[in-house]
Amino acid sequence: MLRSPAPRVRNGWISLAIAAAVLVPHGTFTDAAQDVATASCAIETTERVVAISDVHGAYDRFVTILRAAGLIDGRQRWSGGRAVFVQTGDVLDRGPDSRRALDLLRRMEGEASRAGGRVHALLGNHEVMRMLGDLRYVSTGEYAAFRSTDSEELRERYYRAVLPDAAARAKASNQRFDEAAFRTGFLDRTPLGWVEMQIAFGPKGEYGRWLRERDTMITINGTVFVHGGISRSVATMGCATVNATVRSELTTAPASLSPPQMAALLAPREDGPLWYRGLAQENESAFASELDAILLELKASAIVVGHTVTPDGRLTSRFGGRVVQLDTGMLGGTFYPAGRASALEIRNGQFTAIYEDRRELLVTTAGAK
Repeated sequence: MLRSPAPRVRNGWISLAIAAAVLVPHGTFTDAAQDVATASCAIETTERVVAISDVHGAYDRFVTILRAAGLIDGRQRWSGGRAVFVQTGDVLDRGPDSRRALDLLRRMEGEASRAGGRVHALLGNHEVMRMLGDLRYVSTGEYAAFRSTDSEELRERYYRAVLPDAAARAKASNQRFDEAAFRTGFLDRTPLGWVEMQIAFGPKGEYGRWLRERDTMITINGTVFVHGGISRSVATMGCATVNATVRSELTTAPASLSPPQMAALLAPREDGPLWYRGLAQENESAFASELDAILLELKASAIVVGHTVTPDGRLTSRFGGRVVQLDTGMLGGTFYPAGRASALEIRNGQFTAIYEDRRELLVTTAGAK
């Protein structure tokens, strides 16, 4: 179950602000959105394609590998020309600088378009967790990035909004309400910047609005790019339906999801495109026929995934090059001691691993362009 660490807002000034900008469903899914979802599923290009996965707030390493891949210059401006860049999600959580990384990615999107290139920023499970209110992996630095001169006042107004509801729940349960203890717990659960971050990732917020327009998966020259992986059950849905379904879920999800409601969603499903690890973990011999069926359903020759960290911090080719793992633990540190920044370049059918200090040919895949 995805749960927010803060009490549910019910009334008061900040209640209305968050409900309007964060928690209340906004808009409906349209035929135009379906057209967008479909367009991403049959991209053809003769330009080089570069893919980078899980950033997790490692802004400096993200910048370094983008420069090594020739996508940005020393001023962090797009220098990739007509290249196609795919970021497969999980920019958020764990590391301290996810807001800077997200801002860079958003800016690159516009700069690349003006230069004739393209940036495809896909959703990861951590972006969806943030939008659905699961803040378990938000770091101290991420909250701090949203602090402002008004943070103390905003938090206090939020406290006053939730206080009556907490007291009423205690009374309904025939329990004594200890406001001092409640306030201590509230402050622990609600660091400065929490309110601003919730608003920013809501349906009308600066980041939430942008993220809800992103795809879950795309196909370029017959290669599928997705955060977690594609299970057989998801493959039968097809790329366009997956994109349409997740986008609709994030647009219309209620303020507070019950376990049955959560279980009905594709986005947080264990075998869904954002969480599935089978392509990275299944035995290659035993799973080969299943992969054949998945690729056939998708009309694809290969699938590129993030989400599951490779054990040696290197891009990994599986199933004879039909699956490529991108997540090399970019954040490093205590989370991924062997982690490093990496990128995948696809050019003229060759899959090349890019690291900060070198390039290595990973695989040549028949059918890639």
